[in-house]
Amino acid sequence: MTTVARDFQLFARREARGRSAAYESLAESAAGDAVVTGFVASLPADRRQPALLFAAARYLAGETPGPGQLRELATRSRAELEEVMRTRRVQTNEPARCAVLLPALSQLPQPLALIEVGASAGLTLLFDRYSYDYAGHRVTGSDPHAPTLYCQPRGAVPLPSRVPAITWRAGLDLNPLRVTDDDDVRWLSCLVWPEESDRAERLAAAIAVARRDPPAVHRGDLVTGLPALAAGAPPGVTLVVYHCSVLYQVPPQGRERFAAALRDLGASWLSAEGPGILPGTDVPAVDDQMYVLARDGHPVATADSHGTWVHWPT
Repeated sequence: MTTVARDFQLFARREARGRSAAYESLAESAAGDAVVTGFVASLPADRRQPALLFAAARYLAGETPGPGQLRELATRSRAELEEVMRTRRVQTNEPARCAVLLPALSQLPQPLALIEVGASAGLTLLFDRYSYDYAGHRVTGSDPHAPTLYCQPRGAVPLPSRVPAITWRAGLDLNPLRVTDDDDVRWLSCLVWPEESDRAERLAAAIAVARRDPPAVHRGDLVTGLPALAAGAPPGVTLVVYHCSVLYQVPPQGRERFAAALRDLGASWLSAEGPGILPGTDVPAVDDQMYVLARDGHPVATADSHGTWVHWPT
C-alpha cells in the first residue's frame, strides 16, 4: 500500500468516521483507486491532504463527488483539479472557534489588539461582534445580526460576562481570503464537510457580518511577517497573537522560530492546536478533533476543534 493510500485510509477512520459518512466512504474508495492516489502522489507533499482533494473536487463539480466522479476529475479534468489544489489551501475559517478562545481572551488586560496568524478570511477576528451561549450563560456581542455561537462548557471554564474591548485587529496569512470575493466565499463553503449543515449556516451568517466591515487580513509568513504587522498595533493596549489549527502545517523548526519571534514581541500568545503540536502540550486526546488551548505555550484547557465544547480542569 502506498503512503497516499494509507493517508486516505487513516483519514476515513480517524477523521471522517462519525462526522461525515460521505467523506468516510469517499476516502476509503480513493485509498483503493490507483488513479486517484497516483494523481495525489504527483502533487507537492503539502498538497496531498484528503480534505484538500475533496474540497477541490466539490469546488469544480458543484457537489460532493462520488468515487466515479472523483476518478473522472483526476483524469479528464486533471489540470483544473491540480490548479485548484496548488493554489488553494485548507483554510477552514470556523467562527465557533471564537467560543473556545473567548474565556482565555477575556482574562487578559483590556483593551486588546489582536493578530490572528493563519487568519484565512478573518472570521475568527470578530470576537466582539458575535454572541455566545455557554449552556445558558449568554454573552451578547455588538452586532445584533451576528450568529450566536453555542459551546458546551465543561469543568471550571472562566465564563466571561461580556465580550472583550478590542481596539485594533489584523490577520496574517500566506493566502488571504476576502469575504467580499464571491469565489473565495465559495471556496470557504467547499471546506465545510457534507452533512454539517449547521456549520454551513454559521459560516454564511458570519460572512454576512464580516462583509459589513471586513477585517484586514495581510499576506505574509507567520515568522517574517509578524514583526511588521505587530508594529502597527496602537500603544497602550494588550497585544494578543493567536492561532487555531495552523502550526501542524509548519515544520518543527518553523514552529521554534515562530515561538522565538513571539518572545521578541512580548505579546500575549493564545494557541489552539492538536496535542503535541506545541512542545509541552502532548496531553491525552479525547478524540481526533481535540485541541489543546495554551496560553504562552502552557496548556490551560482542551476543546473541540469546531468549538462545540471547551473543558478547563478544576
